[in-house]
Amino acid sequence: MIEFRLDPASGVPTYLQLVQQVEHALRLGYLKPGDQLPKVRDVVANLAINPNTVLKAYKDLETKGLAVGRPGQGTFIQAALSQVALPELAELRKSLLGWLTTADAAGLDEDGIVALVTRALRDFYERCPGQGGRGGAASGETEVVA
Repeated sequence: MIEFRLDPASGVPTYLQLVQQVEHALRLGYLKPGDQLPKVRDVVANLAINPNTVLKAYKDLETKGLAVGRPGQGTFIQAALSQVALPELAELRKSLLGWLTTADAAGLDEDGIVALVTRALRDFYERCPGQGGRGGAASGETEVVA
């Protein structure tokens, strides 16, 4: 099951952070169709947020066709998002870890790395508009723990 985390300093609305974390978990294969999202009352208790915020996030996921609410049962994932196949994902991760080591050696801290990657993503999608959506870090995606 997914465990939501919030970043109050991100500037991203709370409900949108929840939506982005579910989308991120779907892309990475942590969530799949049939999986149940945490009950609203559990998210409210864990994050100390308003129930309407969680309901708004779940409604947004339903509108996108990613989740479905079942009265008396909860909210369940009903669709998957495209994801990179596992062997390719492992190779990409290995390559990225090497790049991060180089960036660290060059003196970049975490904020500098995030800024550089965000700028590179924006540049990439501006030059290559047909290369997929503008998601992930460029849109303020947050960490998911599954």
